[in-house]
Amino acid sequence: MEKVKILLCEDDENLGMLLREYLQAKGFDVDLLPDGEAGYKSFVNGKYDLCILDVMMPKKDGFTLAQDIRKINGVVPIVFLTAKSLKEDVLEGFKIGADDYITKPFSMEELLFRIEAILRRLTGKKNKNGNEYKLGKFIFDTQKQLLSIGDRHTKLTTKESELLNMLAQNVNNILERNFALKTIWVEDNYFNARSMDVYITKLRKLLKDDKEVEIINIHGKGYKLIVPEN
Repeated sequence: MEKVKILLCEDDENLGMLLREYLQAKGFDVDLLPDGEAGYKSFVNGKYDLCILDVMMPKKDGFTLAQDIRKINGVVPIVFLTAKSLKEDVLEGFKIGADDYITKPFSMEELLFRIEAILRRLTGKKNKNGNEYKLGKFIFDTQKQLLSIGDRHTKLTTKESELLNMLAQNVNNILERNFALKTIWVEDNYFNARSMDVYITKLRKLLKDDKEVEIINIHGKGYKLIVPEN
């Protein structure tokens, strides 16, 4: 099996080398670049499965690099590393298209957990055309935002579709509550959290016609979409 290739851009030489060595020890293929310009050249000339970008870098900062990467590739996962924890910076990162955001100092294990969570979502179980999930007796068409069982078809709202899509990408695994909030609602606050609870309740009602399909709460972590294995 081919190794997952990571572009790591970090101008702190010691931290960069530590991260590279740790991730290599965990089985990843990692290219370490010291600034945003070098990172961009490497991305253009290489093929990467995931990018880890420090926000504060010389020559080209992480946000600018991410915007340049997004012009070339709209789907490659991007994780920002930053010493800042200001809400404005976090929002800026997600607006650009970040998949996750981790504030220094952090543990290597936390970074690994977040990388693995992103990779699990990417390899969610899709059928051949890539737009549909088979969820027990249901068919979920992500492009048409349609949930079907037998001859009954339910048109989902955008938020319902986005949330079910994230659950389906992570089927039978935990969907982290904070990640879903930041990705769909942009900000993790009380009102958005209550809104997400309402949508989870709606999705449970829509899925109730297949007793083997359910969304369960994982206390303190998030939700899990349970679907019988084929």
